[in-house]
Amino acid sequence: MKTTQRATDLPETRPGLRERKKQRTRDALLRVALELFTTKGYEETTVDEIAEAVDVSQRTFFRYFANKQEAVFAVQEMVEERFVRALRDRPAHEAPLVALRSTVLGTWEAMGQTIEEVVPVELHMRTYQMIESTPALLAVHLRRSVEMEDEIARLIAEREGLDLDSDPRPRVAVAAFSGVMRATGRLWGAGEDTSPESIRDLTATYLDHLGPALAEEWRTP
Repeated sequence: MKTTQRATDLPETRPGLRERKKQRTRDALLRVALELFTTKGYEETTVDEIAEAVDVSQRTFFRYFANKQEAVFAVQEMVEERFVRALRDRPAHEAPLVALRSTVLGTWEAMGQTIEEVVPVELHMRTYQMIESTPALLAVHLRRSVEMEDEIARLIAEREGLDLDSDPRPRVAVAAFSGVMRATGRLWGAGEDTSPESIRDLTATYLDHLGPALAEEWRTP
């Protein structure tokens, strides 16, 4: 006998459909925004242009993003959140710099697919370059980097059972690690190969030199 779905069952499926539709709209707005920012220019792109390209209202854009700046850093924020979660899950016995290195390289390996679900990885890479070359965005990027360093230092201190206010080692380790990340980011952005594999390999090479650079005598007889 054919069964008929009860009316009371229908509302249980609707929230999932609504959420998926909202996510599709947000992803579409984000893709278009980043494409326009990286081709036309961040300052030159208006919210109206972004909304019109997705065939939604300006009000809909602001339902998902507070402003253009929030859209610029949306994917980067997702990457950072994943990095912090992965660092928390590293084995407790790993030394701080080992945990940081393993986390960032492992995150790059897994992040490509995650980013691709929202925007093309190539577009994310172009956005990073656009941030580096846009003074207003670079200032925000540097401020966010400082906040991120503080969060990571606190996490390292927790892992090591240290008081961050009295022991400088977590901040020193994270500052060294972050310096390497900034250096590789600039080098990668100025190079011809802008693939995820390129920045991962460059990051691995520079992180491998971090310990020797701090511990060894550089001057040869």
